[in-house]
Amino acid sequence: MSDPVIEQIKSKLDIVDVIQNYIKLEKAGINYRAPCPFHSEKSPSFFVSPSRQIWHCFGSCSDGGDIFKFIMKIEGIEFYEALKILAEKAGVTLKKQNPKLQSERKKLESITELACSFFEAQLQESNSGKKAKEYLLKRGIKAKTIKEWRLGYSPEKWTALSDFLIGKGFEREKIVKSGLALKNQNKFYDRFRGRIMFPVLNTRSQVIGFGGRAFKEKETAKYINSPATSLYDKSKVLYGLDKASLEMRKKDYCILTEGYLDTIMSHQAGSDNTVAVSGTALTNFQLNIIKRYTKRLIFAFDMDSAGDSATKKSISSAQAFDFEIKVVLMPEGLDPADIIAKNFKKWFNLLKGAKSIYDFYLESALSKYDKKTIEGKKAIAKEVLPVFKKITNSIEQSHWVKKLSQELEIDPKDALKELDKIPFEKKEEKEKPSNNRKKLLEERILLLFAKNPNFCQSLEEQEITLFSQSESIKLIKEGKIKEEKLNLLFLKAEKEEFSENIEEEFQQCFKQFKIICLKEKLNNLSKEIIKAEKENKETGKLNKEFNKLSQTLSNLYK
Repeated sequence: MSDPVIEQIKSKLDIVDVIQNYIKLEKAGINYRAPCPFHSEKSPSFFVSPSRQIWHCFGSCSDGGDIFKFIMKIEGIEFYEALKILAEKAGVTLKKQNPKLQSERKKLESITELACSFFEAQLQESNSGKKAKEYLLKRGIKAKTIKEWRLGYSPEKWTALSDFLIGKGFEREKIVKSGLALKNQNKFYDRFRGRIMFPVLNTRSQVIGFGGRAFKEKETAKYINSPATSLYDKSKVLYGLDKASLEMRKKDYCILTEGYLDTIMSHQAGSDNTVAVSGTALTNFQLNIIKRYTKRLIFAFDMDSAGDSATKKSISSAQAFDFEIKVVLMPEGLDPADIIAKNFKKWFNLLKGAKSIYDFYLESALSKYDKKTIEGKKAIAKEVLPVFKKITNSIEQSHWVKKLSQELEIDPKDALKELDKIPFEKKEEKEKPSNNRKKLLEERILLLFAKNPNFCQSLEEQEITLFSQSESIKLIKEGKIKEEKLNLLFLKAEKEEFSENIEEEFQQCFKQFKIICLKEKLNNLSKEIIKAEKENKETGKLNKEFNKLSQTLSNLYK
């Protein structure tokens, strides 16, 4: 796509408006800031500059760019897809592509969309499909909901879908790349056969993958999911997000379930801020997606041993992202879909009574062991106390230790003694950048140049060469401050704080910077002189230069 079209889109869209559709920005001087949506953090390091139309994270990910880069990163898409999204927002018409030159991604999108329509028709019209529909209706899913969520049925025949897609002009190899077919030597066959089909949609309501559920007893695997493709990565997708995102933001909390049916039934009951992880453990990528809409999270996983373990792992991951977390304590053996089908009012009571994570850990331990026996008391304490140890507020920690003591019918002092025995969890120390004073001074001086470009005018050519970023300094000195290369420097300067006497700060920083540079040169010259003497070479020129630099350094100390 030509540059004029890109510039036209940029001219019609404001980066603040675009980014605010995904994350909440707050004013920070002439810029805007927020916690970075691309990594976990508590204080905002993500800055957006309306004057330069760029964004940058000054935190651990250090990423940045324009509106195109933001859309590509937050949507997990390629440039051309981001271009289409932004062109539509800007009201810019893109030239239609020649169908023969369509990107592979576009072809896969066409295949998955056609497959979804095929599965929908099979559910409604085929004899086997009608049996699958009866199963869904018995589970409490209404006919209207089936249509809204585009549920379908995959025929039991080995190549029913593939034959249909080939009839529409698609190649077998492309059908395999879409994840809908498999190839074994020279034989092709459909991945999904005789299953209820749940299409997975992205936030733009495009079909990107599928989950297939068995509904007959003979099937071995309850669920089969699409493999990773250029469209679909289950670790980066939340089922139902296309329908739940606005309600998550509006209600300011997200209900997280494990399965397709749980999410569909929750929406049908009115909990339309529900999404599911579907076939994967909760990932940091998924948590980042949820964080765009809310920082309040309610887990509604099954309470069997697998669900209990999944909830604990997910809680640990979500805590790292600073979520406010609650847990729905599900009746054992039931999932949200079962509860809603039997009595949806009970579902809302469970949501209303969602417990804190410490209640969840305590009740989980109490359900596993007999608190009446010594062995049971010890096992419960061993499982729960390490969780309580992480509570930083001493009053809150004391409350939960007391509650544990009451449940186990023991003296709180004994529980505290056991708590004290538990070592504090050592956090992995992140590798700190070396405290390179020269580098720090150079970075500060560059910010001072951006704050007051006039400081550059006093610099001589020889002094400019001392800097690793000498090209940027030359641009500032020449008055070319609107060069794209300088955008990040000027954005950083706008968010920095400077001393009241900024000129004095510059003089002091520049003086210290020159001293370090001279010391480095003297050290290198000293090594050269020693080497020359060992090799019986002439050192007069080197000594002369050494003495000259030494005098310059001495003058700087005056």
